[in-house]
Amino acid sequence: MIINKTYPFFSFVYKAKKIVKENGFQDKITIIRGKIEEVTLPVEKVDIIISEWMGYFLLYESMLDSVLFARDKWLAEDGVMLPDRAVMFLAGIEDEQYKADKISFWDDVYGISMKSIKDWALLEPIVDIVEGRQINTDAAAILDIDLKTVQLSDLEFTAEYKLKAKRTDKIHGFVSWFDVYFSKGQIPFRITTSKAFFPKH
Repeated sequence: MIINKTYPFFSFVYKAKKIVKENGFQDKITIIRGKIEEVTLPVEKVDIIISEWMGYFLLYESMLDSVLFARDKWLAEDGVMLPDRAVMFLAGIEDEQYKADKISFWDDVYGISMKSIKDWALLEPIVDIVEGRQINTDAAAILDIDLKTVQLSDLEFTAEYKLKAKRTDKIHGFVSWFDVYFSKGQIPFRITTSKAFFPKH
């Protein structure tokens, strides 16, 4: 059997419309399909923008530029962004095993020296899980974004930070995670990509 993926059944818009209808909200919710930079809304301004724009390392391959476009074009002056804040953190880690598997590996690849590849390997960002016991410094917040006011130019940033070692150990690299905050609702809450740190700030 050949499935045509262009058939409406496989569209998120189709599913969203079906869910709206099944719950009796078709006279209250309008689904509009398209890029936010290209669509036309049936209203002049909106009260809330809810988005899941976060990428790797918070900003890498994120959709924040589209969210800011929507904010500047459609959000009312007293409107709400959800999430409304994002904070990126950095800490040092010990990972001898990863260094051996991914870096030192190039010293002898089945009898062939490929040390020149190590330069590339050291530059490659990794998306992975780090055990809490591997983190051997405290944490530093390196970027704090207010979604209501941030500009694209603010996202090309440098940050000064200090990390204090928590034990005598080697630091093989740095790990980053981020938190996003929903502080404008009835019950403010935070979503974090880390279980190891719950910084107070």
